[in-house]
Amino acid sequence: MPNNQTKRLAHGAMMIALFAILMAIATYVPIVNIVATLFAPLPFAWYSAKYDRSSSLLVSFIGCIATFFIGGLLIIPFALIYAAIGVVMGDALRLKRSKVFLLMSTGITTLITFAIEYVISLKLFEMDIIKRFMDIMRESYLKSAELSQSMGGQNPFDEQTVSRMFDTLEMLIPASITIAVFFTTFIIILLNLPMLKRFGVNIPKFRSFENMRLPRAVLWYYLIVLSINLFIKPEIGSALYVICLNFSLVLWMLLVLQGLSLIYYILSAFGSPKFLKVLAAIMAFPLYSFFILLGIMDLGFDIRSFVKGKIQK
Repeated sequence: MPNNQTKRLAHGAMMIALFAILMAIATYVPIVNIVATLFAPLPFAWYSAKYDRSSSLLVSFIGCIATFFIGGLLIIPFALIYAAIGVVMGDALRLKRSKVFLLMSTGITTLITFAIEYVISLKLFEMDIIKRFMDIMRESYLKSAELSQSMGGQNPFDEQTVSRMFDTLEMLIPASITIAVFFTTFIIILLNLPMLKRFGVNIPKFRSFENMRLPRAVLWYYLIVLSINLFIKPEIGSALYVICLNFSLVLWMLLVLQGLSLIYYILSAFGSPKFLKVLAAIMAFPLYSFFILLGIMDLGFDIRSFVKGKIQK
């Protein structure tokens, strides 16, 4: 028992030091800071995968305090987010959860942590980081528009169009943040799991992308939002309009992924060359409406069984 306790303390101290080093690199070293940022949750994920939740939370808390002496108060919000990602990742691996659970739990935890930090910055420091970011984007666009007008003699967009565009962007902030958080979380998980496997942590297997099937409830949510937009037609700027707009963006992204998954399935079933999959992924951006339609058909009808039956014949 004393040996186990000593090993736990030594491992915890090592993870705190490693986390502090990664955060220091992420703060002060250009270019390399991107890599350090992506692997910052690794120490606590490793520790949480081996030890109980209370010990993991204590080690991550001490690790966040340690970063204060490296980067001051401004580094704490980032340290808390990375520590939360690491602890939730490791805890899910220790409990032998699926990768879908791992992604959802880590993404939701990151969203909650970000939301708490945003409210704290708003209430205590009276600093709205989202509004400031949007103001910087607006100013940057206006300056580029002025430069374009001075060089070409005309402005590509009038003032009313620009104002409407940024108003829409502001209303889409919840969905944009959600998509960005889950995408970033997915990349972090994708990069850190092979490292954890090398450290002796049991890693669950993801189903291949071509076999991805979203819950059929996604299709119903899409139909509900579509019906509200067609029949109720909420007023622009109203609460219902903002809710439908954000849900639409998230559902479009999911259906595009489902449609792309169907294309991958068909290409794999017919033994097509791999470059066609890369081409399909590229074409998903300009042809997103077509991929949304494919995603709806894939969820609503059993197209894969039809394709499988054709191949077997």
